[in-house]
Amino acid sequence: MAYILVKKEEQVTTLTFNRPEALNAINTEMLLELENVLDTIATDPNTRVVIVTGAGEKAFIAGADIKEMLPLSPEEAFKFSCYGQHVLQKLTDLPQPVIAAINGYALGGGCELALACDLRIASANAVFSQPEVSLGVIPGFGGTQRLTQLLGIAKAKELILTGKKITADEAYSLGLVHKVVAYGLAQSAAYEWAVNLANLAPFALTQAKQAINYNAQLLLEQGLQAEASYFSACFATADQKEGMESFLAKRKPVFTGK
Repeated sequence: MAYILVKKEEQVTTLTFNRPEALNAINTEMLLELENVLDTIATDPNTRVVIVTGAGEKAFIAGADIKEMLPLSPEEAFKFSCYGQHVLQKLTDLPQPVIAAINGYALGGGCELALACDLRIASANAVFSQPEVSLGVIPGFGGTQRLTQLLGIAKAKELILTGKKITADEAYSLGLVHKVVAYGLAQSAAYEWAVNLANLAPFALTQAKQAINYNAQLLLEQGLQAEASYFSACFATADQKEGMESFLAKRKPVFTGK
């Protein structure tokens, strides 16, 4: 596989998003690889816990690939959003517990992928944000729904409407992550948790996870469909093109409301 490295050790499978030259930004090929890997893991009796992380220490995942999104039509954007939601839902629905080891930037789609995991451990240099409004769009991989479920409406609105970045310590204080560790230690801390979980009864862990997820899932499906519609509507605007073009050109966007 080109973008996802798979390592198995002591009934723990670690998935590393391996696109460091682009700060592990998510593109369609990465989503396709991830879906295939998750389908395999879901039926693997030798995997009791899954860890997801990013290659290098700069980024967990620094969002979705702007170059790929920039030219999308509203119809293409809707399909892109729905597919990203579909794959991240598979991550949430894995029978095994999933731990995100967050090293560096977890922005946009990276933050959304972390939210789809069961447990989140952040390195001290981790940075979280849903910055999509600065690009003329909104979160499209479940961020509007999962962030609201996790933090409540008021705090989700603050983070999504302002697009501001928060540190690992701020994320911990909000309940966005479960633990903060020293720089470079997120993956080893996640592995320690994973080994402890792997020694517990796997069927009981699966049942507990499904029971906890049950109530949240009742409203999530409808919310994700609405999110994809609102996300794709942004791709009919000049502001979406301006936001993404300015990002790639490293200049400040000038939004006109059109």
